[in-house]
Amino acid sequence: MKSICVFCGSSDSVHADYKAAARQMGLVLAEKGLRLIYGGGKTGLMGAVADGVIEGGGEVVGVIIPSMNTRTLAHVGLARMDVVPSMHARKARMHELADGYIALPGGFGTFDELFETVTWAQTGAHEKPVGLLNVRNYYAPLLAALDHAVAEGFVFKEHRETLFCDPDPNALLAAMQNHKHPHEAVKRWLREE
Repeated sequence: MKSICVFCGSSDSVHADYKAAARQMGLVLAEKGLRLIYGGGKTGLMGAVADGVIEGGGEVVGVIIPSMNTRTLAHVGLARMDVVPSMHARKARMHELADGYIALPGGFGTFDELFETVTWAQTGAHEKPVGLLNVRNYYAPLLAALDHAVAEGFVFKEHRETLFCDPDPNALLAAMQNHKHPHEAVKRWLREE
C-alpha cells in the first residue's frame, strides 16, 4: 500500500478523543510513508487527520466538490486538491487514488463511503483492504449489525471478515497489510461457481 483513503466526519461538535485519534492516524500514515487521500476538508476529524499527516511530513491529496471548496470548509495546506463536479465523481476519484480504505468515526457521508467500498469489494470491483478505526468503540453497534446480517444470511462470513477493525492505527494498518481478498466468496456471491 502506498496510499490510504480515509473516510471520516467533518463535525467539530464531537468528543476530543475522536479528533485526537484522527490526528494520530495522520501521524502514523506519515510515519509509514503512506499518502492520505481524503475529502479535502479542514473541519472535524477530516481536518485533524490531514493536519496529522502534514505535521508528520507526509503527503495529503484532497478531493472536493465545488460547493465545499470554500474558505470555511476546504483545507489549504495540502499537496494537491482535486476539485470534481459531484459527490459520485468525488468517491470515484478517491477510490481510484487509494490502495486501501479506513473509516474513522463519522456520519451519513462516512457510512455511505464505507458501504460503497465494501460493496465494491464484495462484487469484485476491487481487492483493496478496508478498515475501521474503532475509536471509543464507535463502530460496536455497526459491527453487531453486520454480524446479525451474517447470521441471517444476508452477508457472507468471508466478506464480513475482510472488514478489519482496531482502535490502534498501527495494529489496523498491520492487519490491512495482510489482507487476502475472498475470491471464492466473490465467485459464490456472483453465482459463478
